[in-house]
Amino acid sequence: MAATPNSAEARDIAYHLHPVTNARRHQEIGPLIIDRGEGIYVYDSNGKQYIEALAGLWSVGVGFNEKRLVEAATKQMSKLPYYHTFTHKSHGPVIDLAEKLIGMAPVPMSKVFFTNSGSEAIDTALKLIWYRSNALGLPQKKKIIVRNRAYHGITIAAGNLTSLPANHTSFEMIVPDVIRLTAPHHYREAKPGESEEDFATRLAEELDQKIIEAGPDTIAAMFAEPVQGAGGVIVPPATYWEKVQAVLAKYDILLVADEVICGFGRTGTMFGTTTFGIKPDIMVLSKQLSSSYLPASALMINDRVFEPIADESNRVGVLGHGYTASGHPVVTAVALENLKIIEERNLVSNAASMGERMRAALRKLESHPLVGEVRGVGLIAAVELVKDKAAKTGLGKAGELGALVNKHAQENGLISRAMGDSMAFCPPLIITEAEVDEMVSRFATALDLALAELPEGSVKAA
Repeated sequence: MAATPNSAEARDIAYHLHPVTNARRHQEIGPLIIDRGEGIYVYDSNGKQYIEALAGLWSVGVGFNEKRLVEAATKQMSKLPYYHTFTHKSHGPVIDLAEKLIGMAPVPMSKVFFTNSGSEAIDTALKLIWYRSNALGLPQKKKIIVRNRAYHGITIAAGNLTSLPANHTSFEMIVPDVIRLTAPHHYREAKPGESEEDFATRLAEELDQKIIEAGPDTIAAMFAEPVQGAGGVIVPPATYWEKVQAVLAKYDILLVADEVICGFGRTGTMFGTTTFGIKPDIMVLSKQLSSSYLPASALMINDRVFEPIADESNRVGVLGHGYTASGHPVVTAVALENLKIIEERNLVSNAASMGERMRAALRKLESHPLVGEVRGVGLIAAVELVKDKAAKTGLGKAGELGALVNKHAQENGLISRAMGDSMAFCPPLIITEAEVDEMVSRFATALDLALAELPEGSVKAA
């Protein structure tokens, strides 16, 4: 439907290039304009209510109208609205947040470096890893290992580590020799009859073989999400992390835990590294760090990473990396208050209990003709959509079935995200039992509406 001339929709079409959007399609349909938020709900410019089942972009942990974060921002804005952290400068909120994060770390960490987005934090981790290799006199040790369907960001370097085709097609890749391995998705990647543990063993063996082929002395690090979020909420198979870490340790390869989505309660514990028994050298944090009220991200590094970097900065005379807003005082003040709320209100425990309820409710839909798999952990889940359960296939084009269900979900007051033919669920940590039930009910209606739209006889039950 054409936008009314001079309306907000028309002006958005005229002036705004949207991320992760088909620009030509946007000119045809225009935007959904979100006007306000309240708890787990957002409301569009016409007053229609939606359950935000993705917490914005996996990120608004405390809900959409937390006054304490507004007050924290206002208080800090009136005292010190901006200062930088270059050349030995600092301020109270950034010191407090760095200390807080080191104290929260599930494994020993040494220092925090602040950035403004998950992508910037990944870029920074990559640069620091290369810097460290040079400091150790190992200039050849630069290759990075990632998994297929991993998402590690969208900046020019982080985008190379992401392994989703749409984020690469028609863009130039600048990070050399990225080693990409099988996605740890048992439903899609396991061989017939292969158990989760056998699948995990095969993935570890593949990792070992790829390291040998590339040369162990040329590989610097593996970047990995505890649960692969944007690639489809891929929960790794049983024993996966134990076996993968054993291989990395054998070859002295650093492990970077990308906690951008998993961190601060999403997996039912404070960090995904805790949920899966991971012991990373670097942890990348963002999203629920500030509940995305302001752009915030950080990476924590252990002494194994910090000490060579510190020595090299002393040799060179400076660590020549940083951002204008690294450790911004208003952002760090809001993040501190956000973490206080998460702890005071036991939102990690709530995520665990509400996650169990959400997954149980979604699994009741497994008998639906369009549902192939329900997977998840904590308060994050995905529903794999299929037209043929036995063949595990969707419609003619990958992502077409997901787009159809997503369309009906939004029309029915549910904002989710179709990741190809998987629908994601990652609501705010504050969600209640009644709200979980309503969210799944709206999704069930969307499934039925999508099924009714498909030609009769085109859907094959198992």
